[in-house]
Amino acid sequence: MHISVNNLIQIEEEIQLNIEKLDKFKKKPKIIAVSKTHPMSNIMPLINHGHLDYGENKIQEALVKWTDIKNKKKDIKLHLIGKLQTNKVKFALQIFDYIHSLDNEKLAIKIADQQIKQKKNPKIFIQVNIGNEEQKSGIDRQKISDFYKFCKNLNLDIIGLMCIPPNDENVEMYFSEMNKISKELNLKKLSMGMSSDYLNAIKNNSTHVRIGSKIFGNRI
Repeated sequence: MHISVNNLIQIEEEIQLNIEKLDKFKKKPKIIAVSKTHPMSNIMPLINHGHLDYGENKIQEALVKWTDIKNKKKDIKLHLIGKLQTNKVKFALQIFDYIHSLDNEKLAIKIADQQIKQKKNPKIFIQVNIGNEEQKSGIDRQKISDFYKFCKNLNLDIIGLMCIPPNDENVEMYFSEMNKISKELNLKKLSMGMSSDYLNAIKNNSTHVRIGSKIFGNRI
């Protein structure tokens, strides 16, 4: 068995054990295998194992890597987990099923425009700057409700919220706050948790965890 498949199975088992401890009725989160920078030769064993969700952060790389395989395997879902610039929206909608990084009105308008032109409706997460960090993208906590209404008026398919919390020991506090905001807006999905903190995220109702190095090993 390929090491990435082995790693994925171990992660799934660990998540299942944690869910059983927390709440046996809790649904398992979707594991997004973050395949950015990894060649298709590293990814194919997971595809052949039946895993369907993959994360990329560069649009050009995703188009080159995934166009053929997505045409052959229609149930594979590709998640854009990196920053999306307005001039790349047209290309992003050609390949991505999910966008995890909607963080401003200009981008929302551009996505809405391309949705109509391409007749495509990606599922979208609003990125929240949960730690109010100057260097990070995302909507301020106080502005999320207004921004969500703005996006809904554009007919965007907003399914949930995403965050990358500050790199400190209070990660659970940020996940808990995200869970609270999500409930306030009556949104069902939360994209949060990576290789180092996904169990904490799941405890706070994350539905999509983005795991790269723990599946594939260190980036190439």
